[in-house]
Order: sequence, then structure tokens, then C-alpha cells
Amino acid sequence: MPELPDVELFRRLAECHGVGEVVAKVQVLDPGSLEGATPQALQRRLKARTLRSARRHGKVLLLEIDDTAALAFHFGTNGSLQYVSRGDPAPRFARLCLDLVKAGQLAYLNPRRIGKVHFAPGASAFIRDEKLGPDVLEPSFGLAAFTAALGGRRQAIKSVLMDQAHMAGIGNIYADEILFQARLHPGTPTDSLDKAMISRLFDAMKSVLQTAIDCGAGAEAFTDRLPMGFLLPERRVGGRCPRCGTAIEQEKRGGRSGYFCPRCQPAPHT
Repeated sequence: MPELPDVELFRRLAECHGVGEVVAKVQVLDPGSLEGATPQALQRRLKARTLRSARRHGKVLLLEIDDTAALAFHFGTNGSLQYVSRGDPAPRFARLCLDLVKAGQLAYLNPRRIGKVHFAPGASAFIRDEKLGPDVLEPSFGLAAFTAALGGRRQAIKSVLMDQAHMAGIGNIYADEILFQARLHPGTPTDSLDKAMISRLFDAMKSVLQTAIDCGAGAEAFTDRLPMGFLLPERRVGGRCPRCGTAIEQEKRGGRSGYFCPRCQPAPHT
């Protein structure tokens, strides 16, 4: 499932191939994947307009047209953004394509049709209306803001990290990696964390996500690019802890499978 590192790579692709380009045509190949406008209205609104900026907030990519228009891409479980050279056909599972006047095409792919493209009245308005918390890699989201977002809540720390209304960007897979690096069990009650634990978790969050971006690694793609000592390449049944060699264990939380090392991340005392 695409998470913050994946979407940052999609943002950079859009920055490279789309920003500054003029939209020649919008192809809505799957009207069910579009929200906030009809295909005809979207074509009228975007045709001959310039893509002003590519912005990421958490797990959402925002292509801004002007102060009153933006496309917000949510990638669901396995969506992606792909650049298509001029003359090449739209890739399989393309749901919406932006044909550009001078370049090729930006194609939104979504095989399982779970994600959406929203036409919104500006990027900031979309973030506000969706009630998204602060982006976890924003410089302004420091230790104090992180501590406030945790808020002494009683829920398991993994669930809190994944709550997009409190902090945006972390999903199931990178929550496992962050907790592994911080040596915290995913079921640890958030209100049991002391200041040292919170500081360690905060540092792990920032470091893990930035390292993944720098390595060009996503939640499921190119995990072999991650440095030694990362859990993700071993994150599976039968995997071994890259730190101590213990067998990785699986747990179910909120209907999702998570993975942790029982030795490096011991269960909290009850």
C-alpha cells in the first residue's frame, strides 16, 4: 500500500515531468475514480491550464492548478503515478490521464479501484476538508507537536501512528518499521510511553521515512534498497530479525497484518 515515501516519489515524478506544463486534455478512463467533478467539468476546468506545483501531504499527492483548483490523488492499496512518453499507449489500469502540451502524459493507475482522484477547490482546502493532521515530515512537526499528537491516548501506539487525523503519512507497513527501529512493541499503550520513549520514537519516525525516500524505496517496492538493519526486507512470515536473528512474528490489529521482533520489541507488561 503506498505510504508517505511512495507518494513523495510520485510527487518528484510529477515535479519533473508535469509542473510548468500546460494540460492539453484530461482523459477520465474510469469515471468512478473521480470525485468532485464530472469528467466534462474537469476537462473544461483544466484544459489549457498550467500545472503550478506538485505537493504532498501525508499519503496524498496534490497537483495545484491555481489557488482555487487542485487534483488530490489518493492511491488506495496499490495505486501509482506513472509518466508515459508521447505516443505510447496509456498503461493498463490507468484511471485518469493528464495529456500535456509539450511533454507526454501523467497517468494515475489504480488496479483495485480503491483510491480516488478528487477535484478540490485548492490544496489547503482539501487538507482542511479531509481533516488531515500535520504531515509527519514537515519541519514544523517537531517533537513537541508529535508529543501533542500522541496526546496520552490509551490506544496501542501503532494505531495512533496510523491515525491520519492526528498525523498524516504513516501506514501499516512503515508503522512496523518505525516501531522496530524504536524497539517498541506495536501494542504498547500510548499513554505508557515516557519522554525518552517518545523522543526515540520521534527520531525513528523521521529517520525511517527520510531514509526510505533517499533510497527510493516504497512500502512494498524496492525494499531491497533499504540499509542493513531495516525490518522491511524481512517483514513476512518466516523472516528473521535483521538485528538479532529471531523469527519475525505476525499479529493482527484492526484487520491488518503487522510484523515485529518479539525479542527486540517485547510485549508490554499487563
